[in-house]
Amino acid sequence: MAKKRVTIIDLYTDEPAGLGVPPYLGTYPRYIAGAFLKDKCDVFYLTIDDIRYCYQYNSNVPETKLSGKTEVKIKHLTKNKENVKKILESSDEIIVSGGAHTSGKYLSAIPGTLKEIVSVIQNLNCRKVLAGPLASQFGSAFHGGKHVRKSIGDFEIFDEVDYFYKGIDDYSKVAEFAVFGAHIVKQIPYPIIVELETSSGCSRRPGCSFCTEPLKGCQTFREQVDIVKETRKLSNLGINMFRLGKQSCFYSYKSGKAAETEKFLKQIYVLKPKILHIDNANPAKVITDEGKKMTKLILKYCTEGNVAAFGVESFDVNVVKQNNLNSDPETTFEAVRELNRTGKERGMNGMPRFLPGINILLGLKGETKSTLQKNLDGLKQIYDESLMLRRINIRQVVPYLGTDLYKTAGDKFIKKNKRHYYSFRKKIREQIDYPMLQRLLPPGTLLKEVYTEIWDGKTTFGRQFGTYPLIIGIQERLPLEKYINVRVKSHMLRSVVGEKV
Repeated sequence: MAKKRVTIIDLYTDEPAGLGVPPYLGTYPRYIAGAFLKDKCDVFYLTIDDIRYCYQYNSNVPETKLSGKTEVKIKHLTKNKENVKKILESSDEIIVSGGAHTSGKYLSAIPGTLKEIVSVIQNLNCRKVLAGPLASQFGSAFHGGKHVRKSIGDFEIFDEVDYFYKGIDDYSKVAEFAVFGAHIVKQIPYPIIVELETSSGCSRRPGCSFCTEPLKGCQTFREQVDIVKETRKLSNLGINMFRLGKQSCFYSYKSGKAAETEKFLKQIYVLKPKILHIDNANPAKVITDEGKKMTKLILKYCTEGNVAAFGVESFDVNVVKQNNLNSDPETTFEAVRELNRTGKERGMNGMPRFLPGINILLGLKGETKSTLQKNLDGLKQIYDESLMLRRINIRQVVPYLGTDLYKTAGDKFIKKNKRHYYSFRKKIREQIDYPMLQRLLPPGTLLKEVYTEIWDGKTTFGRQFGTYPLIIGIQERLPLEKYINVRVKSHMLRSVVGEKV
């Protein structure tokens, strides 16, 4: 009997607790692949870039003119790129995985939309499944800087629509799926940093007004042995860059006990990863005694250039209360001080070892024009105390179905205050981001292992791999997909200008 042939099409995912836009490889396609590989099926992995390459670009990568920009819509092609039609037409089942519900801009990738994929697969004679955030009540495609909502018509071609297809929210199943699914990395020829999941959901009840993590249920944790088995398998397959990013707060693992986290960190450390970074962190957890122990462990076992993304959202106490946010301003200030005290030392790659990042969210309940000023004042205080932030992320809230924000306010405050957002962002970029970058990376700083990714005219843009890598512009056309060392020359609002050394 012939093996079942299964194809996974990755449209990429970007969630508050998980990143799967290249060069990051998310959990959804790996876990789903693992479910089928466990049953000895043949599994093919395709990206939306492969689909575009075949159907929009006629299997041809256009030459980038000297005045042009690298075509990032087809930058991440798998080893299957020349056989896309054959693979799809011979598949017994096709799973489309994707969806984003955080807004962002990507240097070298564009997440896919259902519109792009429906026309390609609708007439294929096989079973079709939609999985990931696109299959949920609050998932949307994210394309070209704008959210693109699903339509009911898009669902009609699918035989099944399931956010957690094959039960990939069940950690007893994921324990096996994650190890089997690691094999799809053999179909990926470009460098990737793999997203490792440690927990799901959130311990706070009720949680922040806007957040979808609590909608996934009570917080559950993967066992240390399972995280290590997955990482060891990936390492054996040649992967050496990892992001412990699939959680709402890294410091909250198993009730926030540092000793529990060390059980998997020290075993991953033994594998000698080139990159081992974390992502989200609750400032209130960072300043506890256990949190301080956790920070020491992160410095001991993780690599430099690491960032803890603080979900601050607002420095307005009234907004904090109305939205049940996890940190008040004073707690945030102390958490920023704590990471600066311990993590500001520069590492071998030229970046500080471990710094905080701050997320600001616009459009929350209770927001007024004065809220924006309080946010600016809060960031100014951090700068005036001679502290460092790796990055400040400002985005507009999306009121997703099922969240408290959706039920009680929707986009009321976005509509009310949106006219102020542009000038607010401009002030942050000019008054905080720009001088902060000068403090973080003074002229002459040597940045090692910068990977060249795209051309834009005569400028080459690259970055180091990591959880929140800094974009670096080099004012000459250099070969792409190479590692180089760069010396910082000057600064832009959110990036730096360097020269190859």
